[in-house]
Parts: sequence; C-alpha cells; structure tokens
Amino acid sequence: MGMFERFLTVWVALCIVAGIALGQMIPGAFRVLGNATVAQVNLPVAVLVWLMIVPMLLKIDPMALREVGRHWRGIAATVGVNWLVKPFSMALLAWIFIGHVFRPFLPADQIGSYTAGLILLAAAPCTAMVFVWSNLVDGEPHFTLSQVALNDTIMVLAFAPIVALLLGLSSITVPWDTLVLSVVLYIVVPVTVAQLWRRAQLARGGLAALNRTLRALAPVSLCALLLTLVLLFGLQGEQILRQPLVIVLLAVPIIIQVYFNAGLAYGLNRSLGVAWCVAGPSALIGASNFFELAVATAIVLFGFQSGAALATVVGVLVEVPVMLSVVHMVRRSRGWYERGIGDVRAG
Repeated sequence: MGMFERFLTVWVALCIVAGIALGQMIPGAFRVLGNATVAQVNLPVAVLVWLMIVPMLLKIDPMALREVGRHWRGIAATVGVNWLVKPFSMALLAWIFIGHVFRPFLPADQIGSYTAGLILLAAAPCTAMVFVWSNLVDGEPHFTLSQVALNDTIMVLAFAPIVALLLGLSSITVPWDTLVLSVVLYIVVPVTVAQLWRRAQLARGGLAALNRTLRALAPVSLCALLLTLVLLFGLQGEQILRQPLVIVLLAVPIIIQVYFNAGLAYGLNRSLGVAWCVAGPSALIGASNFFELAVATAIVLFGFQSGAALATVVGVLVEVPVMLSVVHMVRRSRGWYERGIGDVRAG
C-alpha cells in the first residue's frame, strides 16, 4: 500500500471528527444534503459511492468474466458466510450483548430497536465499499464483481424473509423501491459508466490511455470514501455526541461479528485450496455490510431518531477502521495462507 493508504485509519478518524464538528457548526447544510433522497436513498451518498467504485470497475475486462467459474469455491464460501452465518450470528450476538450483558446500561425502551438495527446491518452484504477493500488486498477484480452482483441478486429475494424471521415478525414492510433503486445506483449505473468509459479509452489510445486514466483516478476512490464519512457523521453527529456510551456498547457485537465472519470466510477458502487473491476479497465481502441500505431501511421502518437507525450508523463508524485492520491481517498472512493451500493441493 502507498503512504496515503497506509495511514487511511488516521484520515478516517480525522474525517469522522470533522463530520461531527461540521454537523454541529452548519446543521442546515447537512439537513439539506440529508433530505436529498429518492426512495430513502441519499443521492449525495450515491454520487460519492460512484466516485469510490468507478475507478475500480475501470480495471475490469468484461470478457474475463467468462473465467469466473474457476472461482466457484470462493463464491460458495462467501455466499455461505453472508447468508447462512452472518445475519444469524449477529442476531445471537445482539441477544447476548444488547439483550442481556449490556441491558442495564441501555435505555430500556430502545433494546428491541437496537437489536433490529444490528440485524438489518448484518442482513445486507456489502455492495460498494468492498471494491475499495478488494483493491487494497490486490483481490481478483472479476471475482469481486461477480460475487457482489450475486449477493445483490440474492438480497432482493432473501433480505425481507431473513429480517422478518430474525425480528420474530410474521410480516415486515420492506421498502422494495429503496432496495431495487440501491442495486441500480450502486451496481448497474457504475458498472455501465465504467465499461463505456473503458471502451472509449481503449478505442482512443489503447491500454496506454487506459493506464494513464487509472493512474490519474487512483486517489479519487479513497477521497470519495473520506467525504462519505464526513457527510454521514455530519448527519448523525448529534446523536453520537448525546449517547457516547451507547455507541461504544453497540460497537461491541459489530466488531466481534466482523472479525468472526472474516476469519471464517478466510479459513474456509484456505481449507478449500482457493487462491489468496480470491480468499482476500472473499473474507472482506463476508465481513462487511451494505450500510447505505441498512441505514435507509432502519429509517423507513423505525424512524430517523430510532435506536435502529443509530445502530446502523454505529456500523459505519466501526466498519471502516475495523475493515482496514482486516485488510492488514489478510496482507500480512499471505505467506501463511499460501503455505496452507499448497498443502491442500498436494494432498
């Protein structure tokens, strides 16, 4: 990683502080940005997400997607962790920590709402930011794109039933327009733009022109990530300042589930003999969350000032620094990982 990426945790912390401070200084401006929504999807955040992932998608040759079948073991491991483990492990952690261990320290009338927010967070696998994490671990880009697209397809069918089951409800009103529009905004639009742009660059100057564009855009993704944090924490800063202990307590099950699911996906890939360039993004996809959708759904179902909305925002607070630590672990463990898959293949 370059100098900027190596100290990204520092920049993230500074942007969180800046977002909270600016949200207190100029709340009107942040309210305007926060209200710029369609079907509860925040459009400024959507634009920043595009800036995050379009430079990553420019690198992808769509013709190579025909080869993605050789990564079926990595895809199976990630799908299993995302849909058969993560929502249920989060529900268990929420029951243990929010419902019992931390219960005396939390507002009694918000216990159920906090639990619901954590479940919403875990039931929505990461869509956009995973391209950033995958890039930081030199992940196989075609695997990453295919896995995210598959998760989005599954999410349309499985998100509502899993949430309803885990919340113990017979029925739940899920904002389908929000869900579908999020998929369009965070996958369909950026993929289309990136491929049209890639084709134009190759037609104009071949690979040399494309590589020049990629070098020029290299800082854009991470800068967009940092600006997204400023916006989100500017919008939620008042709640965070008012309830600091609640933030810390809600962070505990989120942190545990990130490390647990990342380790599980990484270990499954190693036991299956999957290449490290696939196992890295698999671990990161298995652990991270589609926080944009989780926040939007929590607001629609429980309200902007609810414990559920706050829990999903804590997910944003925790995810970036924790995921960066997972990136570091994956990179540092490459030698150990590849020795292990060598043994599997030899066996």
